[in-house]
Amino acid sequence: MENSIHFKSTTPSDIDTIVSLMQDFYAIDHYPMDTEKSKLLFRTFIENETLGKSWLIYHNNQIVGYVILTFVFSFEYGSTIAFLDELYLSETARGKGIGKAALQFIQTEALKLKLKVIYLEVENHNENAQKLYIAHDFAVHHRKLMKYIVKEHT
Repeated sequence: MENSIHFKSTTPSDIDTIVSLMQDFYAIDHYPMDTEKSKLLFRTFIENETLGKSWLIYHNNQIVGYVILTFVFSFEYGSTIAFLDELYLSETARGKGIGKAALQFIQTEALKLKLKVIYLEVENHNENAQKLYIAHDFAVHHRKLMKYIVKEHT
């Protein structure tokens, strides 16, 4: 049986497909998602190369997931860094080396894109993902990730 894994840059014609996969991903941890808003956001993302890059993941010519890198300029690192915003594999695609191939692909792309660092966040309960990232030279950062949600003043 063929066991080919490849990656295809997303285009506007892939938006419905990737948003459908996003729904599956977000459902795992019960994250809310507005599919129409996500489609509009994805169109903006694809049309503006400075925001990042995304790819569909294929295994044996079937779409099994996607990966999204978003870009940030960093003075600390002296250039562009990335956030591995999303890496999703369908349940049936897990445990077949596809995640490993996806991380190797991202690491190769990072060199081509001249990125200095790739950050990511992972759910505490997702031990398999944490093991995969650590096995591919990601490290637990000594800093604590924090967030501020901007709210309009009324």
